Amino acid sequence: MGGRSVDVSFIVPARNEQAFLGATLDSIDAQRTSRQYEVIVVDGDSSDTTPAIARNYGAELISGAGTGRADGRNRGAAQAKGEWLVFIDADTILRPIYLDTILDYMDEHNLSGGGSRCEITGGWRTRPFEVLFNYILPNLSPPVMPGFNIAVQKDAYEEIGGFPSLPNEDVEFSRRLGRKFPTAVCPTVLVTTSGRRIEQNGFVNSVAYYWKKDRKRKRHQNNG
Repeated sequence: MGGRSVDVSFIVPARNEQAFLGATLDSIDAQRTSRQYEVIVVDGDSSDTTPAIARNYGAELISGAGTGRADGRNRGAAQAKGEWLVFIDADTILRPIYLDTILDYMDEHNLSGGGSRCEITGGWRTRPFEVLFNYILPNLSPPVMPGFNIAVQKDAYEEIGGFPSLPNEDVEFSRRLGRKFPTAVCPTVLVTTSGRRIEQNGFVNSVAYYWKKDRKRKRHQNNG
């Protein structure tokens, strides 16, 4: 980057993601932008070639115990140099216009954080989740962004204390961020994320899984 300041830090938590991480990093490399960015992969004690893939792509690699996505995102953010933090998962593919589109949207609407609409791979089981992520969660007050696609100003991220160590940490992060800062979801589809877990577990089990996680999140919140 020739000593220029970093505009954006992409932060990718990953654990045993050798089958997906390369495509995710390819999609970052393919960004059509003049903005300066860095890529940070936070490895959670992978037993496969995930760390080697990150190194081969020239990403900054942070290694440590696999204590969950919230911890991975926070550890990545602690090392980030960008004014904006973009959190994506290791099985999420960005459109080439992702970075410029989402940051232009943030600037035009004077936002401190947000996400975009998404596509989810897989069959019919994933379609209701697309509706949830694209049309229901963005219209809540404050909007909720899934953790595989969140852009946030670093100052705002730090002021709310990062991602909490709670079930459904992205929901709680979105709510804490949106209570203090303006947030919204860009109505353009800018990412494709894997629906593999929904396909593996089935629609009913997936709904039950996330419902139970959110009940745990609320209990933790009430007890805190």
